[in-house]
Amino acid sequence: MSTSNSKPQLATLLIEVFTEELPPKSLRRLGDAFSEGIFAALKAAGLTSDSSKATGFATPRRLAVQITDVLNQASDYPVREKLLPTSIAFDAEGKATPPLLKKLGSLGYADVDPTTLEKAGEGKNEALYLNVVAKGAVLEPAAQTALEQTLNKLPIAKMMHYQVQQKNGQLADVQFARPAHRIVALHGNTVLNISALGIDAHNQTEGHRFLAPGNVTISNADQYESDLESKAKIVPSFNKRRAQIEAALLKAAGDDLVLMPDSLLDEVTALVEWPAIYECHFDQEFLEVPQECLILTMQTNQKYFALTDKPGKLRNRFLIVSNIETNKPDAIISGNERVVRPRLSDARFFFQQDQKRPLGSRVVDLGKVVYHNQLGNQLDRTKRVQGIAAGIAKKLNADETLALRAAEIAKTDLLTDMVGEFPELQGIMGRYYANHDGENAEVAAACSEHYMPRFAGDALPKTQTGTILAIADKLETLVGIWGVGLAPTGDKDPYALRRHALGICRLLAENNLSLSLPELIDLARAQFSQKDVQEKAKGADIYAFIIDRLRAYLRDQSVAGKPFTSAEIDAVLSQDPAQINDLIARLTALREFNALTEAAQLAAANKRISNILKKTTTAIPAACSKQLLQIPAETALHQALEAIAPALNTAYEKRQFVELLKALVALSAPIDQFFADVMVMDPNPELRDNRLALLQQLHQKMNLVADLGKLA
Repeated sequence: MSTSNSKPQLATLLIEVFTEELPPKSLRRLGDAFSEGIFAALKAAGLTSDSSKATGFATPRRLAVQITDVLNQASDYPVREKLLPTSIAFDAEGKATPPLLKKLGSLGYADVDPTTLEKAGEGKNEALYLNVVAKGAVLEPAAQTALEQTLNKLPIAKMMHYQVQQKNGQLADVQFARPAHRIVALHGNTVLNISALGIDAHNQTEGHRFLAPGNVTISNADQYESDLESKAKIVPSFNKRRAQIEAALLKAAGDDLVLMPDSLLDEVTALVEWPAIYECHFDQEFLEVPQECLILTMQTNQKYFALTDKPGKLRNRFLIVSNIETNKPDAIISGNERVVRPRLSDARFFFQQDQKRPLGSRVVDLGKVVYHNQLGNQLDRTKRVQGIAAGIAKKLNADETLALRAAEIAKTDLLTDMVGEFPELQGIMGRYYANHDGENAEVAAACSEHYMPRFAGDALPKTQTGTILAIADKLETLVGIWGVGLAPTGDKDPYALRRHALGICRLLAENNLSLSLPELIDLARAQFSQKDVQEKAKGADIYAFIIDRLRAYLRDQSVAGKPFTSAEIDAVLSQDPAQINDLIARLTALREFNALTEAAQLAAANKRISNILKKTTTAIPAACSKQLLQIPAETALHQALEAIAPALNTAYEKRQFVELLKALVALSAPIDQFFADVMVMDPNPELRDNRLALLQQLHQKMNLVADLGKLA
């Protein structure tokens, strides 16, 4: 390989680590980390160029990276570094002191003659500087370091420990995700003399375990992908293999729809090196089982792709991704059909057994399931959710009986065999079983809907009972977990309280529910018999937490494709709104108001009034007295305010926020004249307090929709 004296050459670099089957669920992450780590290290060493491009590869048995335009020798570069003050660097006889020698050694320049070092500065400030031209990095040692560092930093959840026989015959302890067998390291067509995991690099890898077993020689780093595809029956690119699988699934599905969640596609891509798609079937009789159960069974246990018709009804055929391509796939197909049958039989058995016992009869058993050691069992929690749901139903004039029943049985499906086997089906199975038991349709729907929204952008409940129960369930969790001292801190949020808070915001806002958020929090707090929980779960703290999530939610909203600004959101939320269902309407009105010519002046005046009122330390009268108005400008402002006050109040009651804000334009000129002619802080306390009372009334009317001063 090249030395520091050889002429720099550009070529493609290839490094591959060939192993036994790697963990499929983390393969994509491992592949990305491997390619990014190698590239970053070589770039830091100055061995890449502006045109260099890294391409990562990952298959079940290999991690690799191909980097174009890599130098075998980096350019020399100047180094100028301050070492020590001259007074410390040399002793009285002018000889180098131990600190200087140590400093030079730590920088890799122990052989530099100290007398040749640069001196700069004068007197006590004189210091010694290293000023040399450093040799550029050489590829082989840099690649060795890059490979070792990258392998050590890979995101491997659990290491395997094994031994490798060295050239001297002794065994060396090695640890990695899976035992490694080969390392390929090529710069162009030159093999790099590097090693890792007890293995020396060469130019040979292995082909497909079944379709092209044996050694495969990579003649040149540029030909890595083409050599593997043509000689080894390997598609090394994870993304290319995934795209091939997706396209083949869609083609094989024909007129049907193929269910292919990203996580399943990634996992299957990580299990095969040369994908082939085959169609299989299962007995029609299994379609009597809820299709969610069958789909989950096929996806989770077998890594199969279920098919539905266009309306979404499950078909009794499914697709598999095999690692073997053959013209005679009968054995593969029949084998997979044989394997899936007992899985589907288990699902059918669980479903049939669960239906023998109504959900209502399982309520008492919730008392045997611990919810939290400080909050009791699931039955205790159910009763708290019932209390919250009943209170919400009363506020909304909804059917309280339905809300109570839905809250009573909503968690009972957790005790069923099906949910025990597939926790992902909680709620879904509750709905099926509730319908089977003859429960009210809204109650049955609420068993599933109360988990909604499960994630950002998820759908909301369609029924009123489901909406009520969803709010109640999230409030109980939020208050209870907060009350035992487990409020989110930093990135840690094990009970997903941020998601629950955001869910509450969406349920109230998007369903236009006129419910007071502080009252809802107090309703939830009242359901807890534990005094310490009530004390820790302070209503103000939980309200602030929910409003913080609401702020993030509002940032994602927009009018005519234009998101709301931070100032607009702050103007609305600084009013500590009790109800949040009209916030979008307020923000929309604020956007229209901001477009008015007078908006800036009114916002500035409002901010000025806010500052005056904040600085006032004495009690301000509740109302302004007409008899104490002396200057025409203050009289005019009072009259203008009285004239539009009824219209403002009516518009606010009718939630006509645009009309309300536009009506404030009539106050623009009187406010300007007031501040031009009137001294608010008059020496006469009676006049001063009356003017403050006028400004306080004005401030209150101007800020009915939002704090306009936040826009200034």
